[in-house]
Amino acid sequence: MKKVLIANRGEIALRVMRACREMGLATVAVYSDVDRAALHVAYADEAYRLGPGPATESYLRGDLILEVAQQAGADAIHPGYGFLSENAEFAEACETAGITFIGPPASAMRALGSKTKARQAADAAQMPRVPGSVKGLATIEEALSVAAQIGYPVMLKAAAGGGGKGMRAVLAATEMAAAYSTASSEAERSFGSGEVYLEKLIERPRHIEIQVIADTHGSCLYLGERECSVQRRHQKVIEEAPSAVVGEDLRRRMGEAAVRLALSAGYVNAGTVEFLVDSDQNFYFLEMNTRLQVEHPVTELITGLDLVAMQLRVAMGEPLGVRQQEVYLRGHAIECRIYAEDPENNFMPSPGKITRLLQPGGPGIREDCGVYEGWTVPLDYDPMLSKLITYGATREEAITRMVRALDEYVVGGIRTNIGLFRRILLDEEFRSAQIDTGYLDRLLAHSATEDESTVPEDVIALAAAILTQRQKTSSLSPVPVAVSRWRSAGRTEGLRA
Repeated sequence: MKKVLIANRGEIALRVMRACREMGLATVAVYSDVDRAALHVAYADEAYRLGPGPATESYLRGDLILEVAQQAGADAIHPGYGFLSENAEFAEACETAGITFIGPPASAMRALGSKTKARQAADAAQMPRVPGSVKGLATIEEALSVAAQIGYPVMLKAAAGGGGKGMRAVLAATEMAAAYSTASSEAERSFGSGEVYLEKLIERPRHIEIQVIADTHGSCLYLGERECSVQRRHQKVIEEAPSAVVGEDLRRRMGEAAVRLALSAGYVNAGTVEFLVDSDQNFYFLEMNTRLQVEHPVTELITGLDLVAMQLRVAMGEPLGVRQQEVYLRGHAIECRIYAEDPENNFMPSPGKITRLLQPGGPGIREDCGVYEGWTVPLDYDPMLSKLITYGATREEAITRMVRALDEYVVGGIRTNIGLFRRILLDEEFRSAQIDTGYLDRLLAHSATEDESTVPEDVIALAAAILTQRQKTSSLSPVPVAVSRWRSAGRTEGLRA
């Protein structure tokens, strides 16, 4: 393997390119028209245009990507995450073209990528899973029948994808018809398949996932767990490793179950097995993501392993070179996904030009970033700007560092969710790890109630009077008062970001 085409964009494309550069591999970038000036294009050894902005005309065009790979002489393709990363047909097409796909084989993708097939594989591997159907539901009547057997509340889910698309909670039989129709339609639009399945809705679970990686020599490792319970509309917002509630015994049992599932499907390369964990620490298989995860940096920081480099070596046919007993977890890491979105306006995307960018640094800070000052954030794709990750000897230290890093982080010209992260990290429930998958929705609902409260007119008048007096005093002062640039930024632009 000498030259790798990265079939993605933004921070993950840069992340893979950096690993390639360290290993002496040449890199090829692909880009759409709106990404012509993107960082990943400038960083790569070569770059090729795919087409117009919409992903369906660029990053989702597997045929064009293969043409570029052959034109550039690339002998391998890394799909990153999203786009074609879990597309078995694309992995198969790479193999047919004689190009190494840096990910699992198409057969393993088909066995585990579909949520219903993965549930069947979990049963075969004797893994505990959430009660429900093991195949797609053909009719509303069938959904009602399964729900009656396992009891309400239940959850309808898209069989072909994730990310919260095609998911609907159903609390009673009277809600089934509308929920089934909506979930199926959304699944069809998002994944090209309207197939849905049904499972028991576990109340207030924690979302815990296990990172696995397997080589072509029959070895498979689990690399600890990640806590991903802070979610909004089933989309992860903050991830951390390890989980504050997972002990050695639960970690071992979940890890061994994840490895058992991967090996049973002939899995190779990196993947993630996701579980729900209830208040009694019972765990249930949820699904498997047959690719690298967005949150992989927190695992890298606590294990000291470079997951992308391991992916590349596995794709070259090398053994993992690490035994399970040599995997140690040290310290604690937290990741915040920095998005160009407006939390105060129903999290609407906030595309536009980044007019100012001050990024955090210092001990224990890592940022995987795909933007720069002067870059225009397009509306065509997921609005993630970067991933901010902090590491500390303890969870408390990692949280403290994250708060400090967020105070230093300034993004001008667009709205971001930086202020939301400050609110979460200073919240007592989060700091004490009293979280579940409904935590953030409750926090936001509480904040909305507080925002709707009316401020008395006399308080507004008093505040205006104080501000006027301060402005007069400031204009009379002959000596300027020195103010920390970082503190100033964090309290003004940073809060509006």
